[in-house]
Amino acid sequence: MTTTVTGRPRAAGAQTRPLGTPMQRLNRHVRRYWQLWVMAAPAIAFVAVFAYVPMYGLQLAFREFDFSAGLTGGDWVGLKYFQQFFESPQFWTLISNTVVISVSTLVFGFVAPIGLALLVNQVIGRRRKKFLQTATYLPHFISIVVIVGMLQVFLSPSSGLITRVAELFGASGVNFLASGPFVPVYVISEVWQHCGWNSIIYLAALASVDTQLYEAARIDGAGRFTIIRHIDVPALVPTMIVLLILNMGNVLNTGFEKIFLMQNPLNLGVSEVIATYVYKIGILSNQFSYGTAIGLFNTLINFTFLVVTNQVAKRVSNTSLW
Repeated sequence: MTTTVTGRPRAAGAQTRPLGTPMQRLNRHVRRYWQLWVMAAPAIAFVAVFAYVPMYGLQLAFREFDFSAGLTGGDWVGLKYFQQFFESPQFWTLISNTVVISVSTLVFGFVAPIGLALLVNQVIGRRRKKFLQTATYLPHFISIVVIVGMLQVFLSPSSGLITRVAELFGASGVNFLASGPFVPVYVISEVWQHCGWNSIIYLAALASVDTQLYEAARIDGAGRFTIIRHIDVPALVPTMIVLLILNMGNVLNTGFEKIFLMQNPLNLGVSEVIATYVYKIGILSNQFSYGTAIGLFNTLINFTFLVVTNQVAKRVSNTSLW
């Protein structure tokens, strides 16, 4: 059986394209799904106001900012401030510090939640599993200021608890807040604080695995490690890829608040990153155009990493964001 549209034969069951102009199709769509648009309107307005409207100020990176002229009244200088940043003696120091801290946090902060989720998924007993989940994701709700205060108390060179314990093992005179241990301390504290929270999405993915797969594997004599390797890990791969792509979009965005609070004269050589440098140059030194140019450069690098990672994941695993 066939039907015809405008004189052309069409197989039964085939979908017809909506007729009318694009504006008419949009009006029909809005009338049909207006409830969903009303629900999404606050989120759309929030993103538009706080994400897209401030992008108007990006032109400061290409202008000589003048307080009396406003955002658009300064003279056009082109790539002057980008060149100034590239030729700055601190350029490579900032890039290396940012990359070391960001990549270390990305690697360990990406692997640790997966391992924790696999561990929690193997815990027998509903109460034990809930207690372990609660205990691991509670640190996520602690304020960054409190976390840094705890680090300063526990790692104090004179009276810190961890410092005293290290002295018992022969590591006397070690300042954990100095330049040498700064990166490990930062990464370990980040993993400890956010590991449990980040593992929730992996636990949700593991909860969707068919229990018959576990039963069949146990009948075949598979142990826990075999089950994890051949059932749990493959079930997490799509989620892992999506989260890796999202994390790559922030590869150079280190935690400004925590690093800024942990900085001191002893570790400034390894703790000065792009985010803290932009704050000091743009806000404290009133060099708004220069700070905007550095921030825009950082954003473009992150966007490049995001696009490249998405394309690689799409070709390798056929899983991507777009």
